[in-house]
This record gives sequence, C-alpha cells and structure tokens, in this order.
Amino acid sequence: MLDAHLKQQLEGYLVHIREPIELVASLGEDAKSLELEGLLNEIAGLSGKISVVRKDDDKRKPSFMIRRVGTDIGVRFAGIPMGHEFTSLVLALLQVGGHPSKAAQDVIEAVKGLEGELHFETYFSLSCQNCPDVVQALNLMAVLNPRISHVAIDGALFKEEVDARQVLAVPMVFLNGQQFGSGRMELEQIVAKLDTGAEAKAAEKLNAKDAFDVLIVGGGPAGAASAIYTARKGLRVGVAAERFGGQVLDTMGIENFISVSYTEGPKLAAQMEAQVRENDVDVMNLQRADKLIPATHEGGLHEVVLANGGRLRAKTVILSTGARWRQMGVPGEEEFKNKGVAYCPHCDGPLFKGKRVAVIGGGNSGVEAAIDLAGIVAHVTLIEYDSQLRADAVLQRKLGSLSNVKVITSAMTTRVNGTDKVTGLTYKDRNSGEEHDIELEGIFVQIGLVPNTEWLKDTVALTPRGEIEIDAHGATSQPGIFAAGDCTTVPYKQIVVAVGAGSTAGLAAFDYLIRLPAEVIEAQAA
Repeated sequence: MLDAHLKQQLEGYLVHIREPIELVASLGEDAKSLELEGLLNEIAGLSGKISVVRKDDDKRKPSFMIRRVGTDIGVRFAGIPMGHEFTSLVLALLQVGGHPSKAAQDVIEAVKGLEGELHFETYFSLSCQNCPDVVQALNLMAVLNPRISHVAIDGALFKEEVDARQVLAVPMVFLNGQQFGSGRMELEQIVAKLDTGAEAKAAEKLNAKDAFDVLIVGGGPAGAASAIYTARKGLRVGVAAERFGGQVLDTMGIENFISVSYTEGPKLAAQMEAQVRENDVDVMNLQRADKLIPATHEGGLHEVVLANGGRLRAKTVILSTGARWRQMGVPGEEEFKNKGVAYCPHCDGPLFKGKRVAVIGGGNSGVEAAIDLAGIVAHVTLIEYDSQLRADAVLQRKLGSLSNVKVITSAMTTRVNGTDKVTGLTYKDRNSGEEHDIELEGIFVQIGLVPNTEWLKDTVALTPRGEIEIDAHGATSQPGIFAAGDCTTVPYKQIVVAVGAGSTAGLAAFDYLIRLPAEVIEAQAA
C-alpha cells in the first residue's frame, strides 16, 4: 500500500521508537482485511522494534491495536488509517513506542491526573480534515493515562454501526457509550471538558500576562500576517485565537494562493502557525473573545475579556475574527445539526453514501459541494433562492453533466423535517408560493458566511451585515483598534486578500504606536 517515497519517510520516523511495539490485528476474510494485513506487514518490515500479531478477537474487523510490548499501553484503529489519518497512525506508532509528545507539559500533567475509567470511541472519515486533531488528541491521552482507552473508527467501513448510533457528522466522539462531542476539538478543549478546574487555571495564567504592544484577536490568515509583520518590528505581540487557522482548517484544496500551486487548508494553517511562533509571538489558542473594552484615552490600554474569564491588555488591538458558515435559520435546522444537517461536504459526505441529500446554495461553494457529493451519494438536489445559479460557468457546466443532480431555482427552504434525524425538507416556490416536500437523508448548507463580530456590538462601528467598518489602513472607529480579514468590509473574502489586509493592519498598528506623543509613551513605560 505504501509507495517507495512514503516508505522512506515512514522509516525515517520509526527510528524514534524507543520501546518495542506490536500491531495486534483482528481480521476477517474480506478485501479490506487483506489490505490492512498487507499494510501492517509493510510497517513492521521498516523497523526491528515492530512486530505483527494476529488475534481476530475484536468485534470490529478489520481493526488493529498498537500496543507497547508487555504493557496495556496502546490505541486501536478500526479500519485502515490512510488519507488524512495517516499522520494519526504515524504519531500513534511513535507515542506508543515511547517517543515523547510535543504537547505542553501542563496539559500532559492534566491528562495524567484525570480520574475514572474513560473509554473513548471516535468516528472519522478519511476525507475529513478536522478528524485527525481529535483522533491524535485522544490517542495521546490513552498513551499517557492507563485509565483512558481510545478506538478510532472509519465510519465508511462500519456502516451498520454508524447507522445504529446515528452518526451523521464527523468527527463524532463517544465517551463510555454516550455522545461526548462532535467537530474539531483540540487536546486542551477535551481536557477542559473533563477537568472542571482547567478553565479557571487558564484564566489565571492569562490575567498574569503583561500588556502587549499588539494583541491580535483571531488566528486565521489575516491574524497570522498581522502577527508576523508586527513581531518583525520588534513589538511584543500576542495572538488570542479560538482556533488557529480559522476557516482555512475547513478548506480542502487551495489552488489560488500565489506562488503555491496547490495546498490543503490544515497544512497551510500549520505552516502559518509555525511561522508566527518562529517570530516569538505569544500564541494563546482555544481562547474565545467575549468583550472588547477600548482605552478611555489616547495611548491607554485596551482590554479583551475572554470566555473563560481571562483578561488581556494591549496598547493596540487588531481584530481578525473571521467568519463562519451562515445558517438557514429555519425550523429544524438547529435541532437536526449533526443529525443530517451538515456544513462540510468533504468531512461528512462519505457518511451519506448511497443516500439522498440536498445542497442549499447555488454559489461556487454550493455547486462545488453538489459536484463532490454526486460522486458519493445516490442523488443530490441543489436548491437556490435566486432565479439562477451564481456559480462560475465552468462549475455550472460540470454540474449540468451529472445525471444524479437536480437543480431547483427560485426556491426558499422553509423547514427541515425529521424525527430523530433528518427525513426531508420543505421549500416554497417563490414564483407560485406553493410549498413542496422532498424526502432525503442529508442537507448540506452552503449559503455564504457571517462575520464573527457579535461580541463587538456597540464597541466599534459595524455595517448592518455585522462587518467591521475599516479605512484603507485597517483602522476602525476606535483609535488604536484595527481590523482585517473576513470580519471586515473588505470586498472579497479570499485567503490572499486576508493576508494582505492583515499585513496592512499590522503596519498601521506599528505606525500608530510610533506616532504616539512622547508623554504618552513615557506614561506607558512608567
């Protein structure tokens, strides 16, 4: 299964294994079991510290456990962890083999201190970009704490199980048989859900930080660019981000970032974060801003209040909180979220193999989603509010060539229907006023973005759409507070545009600081 290049790379990683490990396989007679057996033998052939043992004792076949020889330390994969999960496999081999984690020491100690028997199960799909973070976090927890176990399950291979547990979105995590969480989660977030005192400890650490020259709220492309440009000016810079990378983490293929012919969102986000950290920026990840308190006078300190109670102070602030998927706002949408209502076709599409789905939205995102899903599901109905699709002509031509796609225009979705999961939707014909029901199992919402600015109401000037009003320098209505990226009035919501806007805002913040009156600078120093 592994080509020569991949084998060479993997062999280079496996030299870091310190303790012997065994791959305990549970296989059937099916093709996937044979495929997994071949993969395990290939891996074992790359290191003298890895052996393969066949037991066939697990209920899920094909599956395998990576176990440290002579111990109970290990993790299990049900399925074949290739695609986006190949990195999870490599890390599991290393960590079970005794290679130390790069996680923060305080987080490692918190994991080791968790009490009780914690059995985690994570359903993933090989095309999901958010799943590896969750799988890797829980695998590490299982390695660090003997009271924790984890099995990562490929939902596409265990369809009956997925249907029985009504898993309609990935990653989906169960703890001791009960749903624990869904969607992207970092190690710190999982620990915080299990350790009730974690947030208070985090807030205490944040409160103890000295004031920043520049505090950037948001870690997407705009925030990363702002951080790099200001840090290179010799300023003390901090980034408080709900998730570093922002919406880039949910982007599958990127082919229009200048000088990079192709990359994927998580890879670009990781590269951005690495470059930010190389410039000695204080990155405070998993921090959601709740309130902005502007300075009361020129040169005073602004304050950002975080959801966990922490408070950060800064001479200047750059707002780069980005945007999120816009919701339909109709009855049933919230009720059936992750129960048939989804927003990421790349992540959740494989769970709807052979089923009927709808895509809401006829722009580029909606048409691209319909094209992708048409290769997986039985039938796609694309519903567009306008009288015609708004996607690029090349995408519309491709969509029109697909026999299992139906397009309905001048249609307004009015309700999501279901019992314990989605069974259909209702839409109104905007020309006749008649309502129609469609029976289906999944609904993918692709109707644009809404800026993450609700917490800024009555603080900086916002447009009726909630976008932060900025001038050519990225300045907001409050002196010393700047903004950049998808949360602002910048006309085009693109990664490359956000990077440029973030650079502009960073340079403007520096210019603001060096032009403060001498007496203000002296007062700050005192």
